[in-house]
Amino acid sequence: MLAAVLSVVVVTGLWCAGHASADDRQPPKPYALIFGTVWDPDGRPLYGVTVKIRRANEKKARWELYSDHAGEFAQRVPAGKADYVVWADVKGSKLPSGRKLKSGAEIAVHIDSDERSDIGLHLEW
Repeated sequence: MLAAVLSVVVVTGLWCAGHASADDRQPPKPYALIFGTVWDPDGRPLYGVTVKIRRANEKKARWELYSDHAGEFAQRVPAGKADYVVWADVKGSKLPSGRKLKSGAEIAVHIDSDERSDIGLHLEW
């Protein structure tokens, strides 16, 4: 008898816990996306390049990521009006040929809402 009552209490508790968590879920926050490709001087996409992103009014990078095998990267940033600066950090990076790359220019990105912004980072020898 005690086992039956205990089973009912446990099952009811699990049902309530599962039901409460479903009701407490918050919708995902909106975001914007900065998407780009890192290119070598010959126009080929580059893998494994460090890409840094900061807000325009800040000095340090807030996000750091790496280009994938297609030379692409993507970073979610908060939705809403904001200016960002994106650059490739290639300190010490060498291509298999042994040639050294120079970082390309910083790219300014303006976000108004929850849109996607596409850019290209073109590096030099």
